[in-house]
Amino acid sequence: MDRSSHLSVILDLCPTQWSLSAKPSNPHPLPFDTFLSHLLVFLNSHIAYKHENSLAVFGALPGKSVLFYSSEEAGDLSTAEVVQSDPNSYRFFKTLDQSLVQRISREFDILGQPDTEEPPALVGALTKAICYINRLLHPAQTLSSPEDSANLPEPRILILSVSPDASNSYIPIMNSIFSAQKLKITLDVCKIFGPDSVFLQQAAYLTGGSYIYLEHREALLQYLIMSFLPTPSIRKIITIPTEDKTDFRAACFCHKHIVDVGYVCSVCLSIFCQPVPVCSTCRTKFPMKTLQRLNMTRTPSQPSTPRPTNGTPTRQVFSGLAANLR
Repeated sequence: MDRSSHLSVILDLCPTQWSLSAKPSNPHPLPFDTFLSHLLVFLNSHIAYKHENSLAVFGALPGKSVLFYSSEEAGDLSTAEVVQSDPNSYRFFKTLDQSLVQRISREFDILGQPDTEEPPALVGALTKAICYINRLLHPAQTLSSPEDSANLPEPRILILSVSPDASNSYIPIMNSIFSAQKLKITLDVCKIFGPDSVFLQQAAYLTGGSYIYLEHREALLQYLIMSFLPTPSIRKIITIPTEDKTDFRAACFCHKHIVDVGYVCSVCLSIFCQPVPVCSTCRTKFPMKTLQRLNMTRTPSQPSTPRPTNGTPTRQVFSGLAANLR
């Protein structure tokens, strides 16, 4: 008998990146409302795939992360009463669609029209998703038999990303990856817009997930259904598209730059973009002869991938995204 599946979806809701994605000058523009309609079909497909499947949707907003929807709330009578009844639609589909759209629109309204935009709290959303899954895998009541353990859901996380890497989040993301590995959580990544994410590539590779860069964004639904709807156990017997190469570069601990060649502390394994006399993490002092030798062999170069700037969003970005949801 197939195990049930739990899917936690993390939405990158950076208004600036979504406004750039919707520009007609792009080869394959994708407005946010079109993205949301494709996403709802995919989420409904996951619920319909198996009755015992569960779902949670998290949002990575500028400066904060929010839980938009969970299957536990959908089964609550107090939540179900808020959703308008429709005899022609499946209640759980209606609850998911209406709750998700309303809460995303509410968060965009709360953001208002700021002059500056904070980076999306992707690490916070990822941490909340891992904690949510940990609670599902370790219920309060002790499991009495191996059969009960087999009934636990098969967990996975899908990240829908549009923002570039933030190099100062390298260490928190790596800590989240190690936590996901320990809980046997599969991390899938769909890069919808923007440059490839080095950190998310590593997250998918280290947890046995799939990383896909979306070249034809109008075919988002097909990518989601073909690549991310099958569970990890089903993927062992079918072939799904994924990236052939993974970028394993790291971010230095001193300047938070992504480097091609780094210098590693022999005690705590901290990474630096240039030789340093004292490790800033463990305070280990390095021999002067070693520093001189490294400085002589070091080729001066700029960091290979500096942190890109998103720019200051216009005031119409936030109000435009919220208006499209209504």
